[in-house]
Amino acid sequence: MARPGAGQTSRRGFLRGVGAAALAAPALVGCAPASNPREITFWNFYGPGGQQKSQSDWVVQLAAEWNATYDIKVRLRYVPTKDYTSGPTLQTSFSAGAGPDVFLLSPGDFLRYYNGDALADLTPYLDPAVRADFLPQVLQTRLVDDRVYGLPMEIEPLALYYSETAFEQAGLAEGDLPRTWDDLIAVAERLTTPDRFGMLFETNPGYYQNFTWYQAMWMAGGEVFAPDQRRVVFDSGGVHAALKFWQDAVTAGVAPRRVRGSGGNDSISNIADGYCAMQQLGIWGIAEIAEQAPDFRYGVTPMPAPPGGAYTTSLGSWAMVANAKGANPEAAAEFVVWALGSTDPACIERMRRWNTVAKTNLPPRYSVQRAAQEHGAFDGGPMRVFAEEVMTEARPEPRFPPEVYRAISDALQSCQLDGGNPASAAGAAAEQIDTFLSTYDGAPIH
Repeated sequence: MARPGAGQTSRRGFLRGVGAAALAAPALVGCAPASNPREITFWNFYGPGGQQKSQSDWVVQLAAEWNATYDIKVRLRYVPTKDYTSGPTLQTSFSAGAGPDVFLLSPGDFLRYYNGDALADLTPYLDPAVRADFLPQVLQTRLVDDRVYGLPMEIEPLALYYSETAFEQAGLAEGDLPRTWDDLIAVAERLTTPDRFGMLFETNPGYYQNFTWYQAMWMAGGEVFAPDQRRVVFDSGGVHAALKFWQDAVTAGVAPRRVRGSGGNDSISNIADGYCAMQQLGIWGIAEIAEQAPDFRYGVTPMPAPPGGAYTTSLGSWAMVANAKGANPEAAAEFVVWALGSTDPACIERMRRWNTVAKTNLPPRYSVQRAAQEHGAFDGGPMRVFAEEVMTEARPEPRFPPEVYRAISDALQSCQLDGGNPASAAGAAAEQIDTFLSTYDGAPIH
């Protein structure tokens, strides 16, 4: 089994060659064939008709390009982000034997579907040269026994966004940007007003909240598993410190107990709307703000690290996967590889547009990174900050089974919102994870 956190990547490598379902873990049953075997369904939370037009248009065009060439047609189904990532929509469909042929998965929920035999092996359809074109750190969470079960669409690192107007009103300048956790709390206090919080972390339980909190845990030296992955080390000083840091932000009154909109990943409802002055947020916020709040002035900086800690960021990424038990798993797998894993220049351009035009991400393929650089995607502004500063050290979002995720989520919620003792919460979670690990029989956890 791979060591948790293995595959850290440095940013110098980037420019040189370079989520959440319901808390329960229902059994995934085999999907009954769809009513139309000449059709494959693609469920996603972008379009048609999604919140951000550029992303919806990209998905609609993707299906149209395939349908113009292939006999088996793709039919899109849009599921709102909150229902897709935090609700039971996807899980329920599989439990009822009616799951989509193609869908999107984050690393956080990969093992639920792989261990449920729901994911098709894409390896036979993938050119080895294209596989080598994907950054290994991003592809590794979709591999089992060196077989590929999903193709990443993007890389989504986390950073700290800040409102330039709020900083100016508080008499703060760029030199006041926080570098440590204590700095962050102190600056957030200065930015907090009766109408605005100084800082925002995700407060809704889910894979996304865990994903954003892992960054703090790692920087404080905490881990969930020992390197051999046979022992749980969650009850540690680093984990206690990370839990207390998020707790302190709320108890100090500088971070809200409830976030607005779709959650802590929503830039428009939170920082752009003035609900907070700083927000931990991913790179996708750049495109959201440009399209939906173009007059909002903001900056981006790496998340602060604890005293004596080592900076890193968390790398999220959604991947397309194919249903192994749908009506036509072969066509579903071919569609995924055609969309994201081809050497065709049209595929490279498609992924460039997704990662730097329709949405703002870092491309998961070297060839797409080069194309994006040629178009000046990282020449300035927040995209340059992400590429040159945020990505100095990075770790991919881990793929933990639902039982592990749930224990961590419970500990985080207890401390952040219910005043729980970090050491006690971590100890209880470690016991739950250890009990689960003793009986776990599935793909490697990493």
